Amino acid sequence: MAIKKFKPTTNGRRGMSSLMNEELTTSTPTKSLLKKARKTGGRNNQGKMTVRHIGGGAKRKYRVIDFKRNKIGITGKVASIEYDPNRNANIALINYLDGEKRYIIAPKGLKVGMIIENGADADIKVGNALPLMNIPVGTVIHCIELNPGSGASLCRSAGTSAQILGREDKYVLVRLQSGETRKILGNCIATIGVVGNEDYELVNIGKAGRTRHMGIRPTNRGSAMNPNDHPHGGGEGRAPIGRKSPMTPWGKPALGYKTRKNKKASDKLIVSRRKK
Repeated sequence: MAIKKFKPTTNGRRGMSSLMNEELTTSTPTKSLLKKARKTGGRNNQGKMTVRHIGGGAKRKYRVIDFKRNKIGITGKVASIEYDPNRNANIALINYLDGEKRYIIAPKGLKVGMIIENGADADIKVGNALPLMNIPVGTVIHCIELNPGSGASLCRSAGTSAQILGREDKYVLVRLQSGETRKILGNCIATIGVVGNEDYELVNIGKAGRTRHMGIRPTNRGSAMNPNDHPHGGGEGRAPIGRKSPMTPWGKPALGYKTRKNKKASDKLIVSRRKK
């Protein structure tokens, strides 16, 4: 997908870019697969703010995505490639032979009219979903389950993928996008191919208003705050951090501090950690 650049007619347009969206075939979503999306403003059910910088933004509806791919043995046809405001990847509408319609994450190379399948007997073809045990070593995959039947958890965003490295008993060795190599149960489902819309990361937002449309509110620097609001705050004039390393607003180290639990159950499944 190509990147469109704008002429610098205003300060906001200078440097701004957007996607050409050549892959998209329709702008009208399927009503039966839409749900209301409530805005939280970053607050939990007690009204307390748990995530900062969230609020406002354009209205959107949630597209129900089939992450489980449990239509075994029923072939489907790609009806359209569509935009999804809730994620950076595009989605594909699948019409199955039994009349049901479902959305899936659109992999790179998936075209309207192509046939997709789910299940152990499916071909090794872009868009098909199979158990990891049935996928050859070296194949590039995405939308990977961590627990059988739970739905895809890994490699769901634009341009991401993983690769199968080998097999060990009931486990399959998978190298993830981060560089981490881990074991995943062989009966977990994964989809063949790379998630499309990989040029998403090349887009230059260009102006503050576009981030507000996305529902992202302004971020204030810690050094501009008072010391009771942030560890970086206070001092006369532009004072340095005054600590050994940058801190979060709650006093935890901000860079390089590992937050993973030391005795997490899945540690035994990780063969090698991600790249530093």
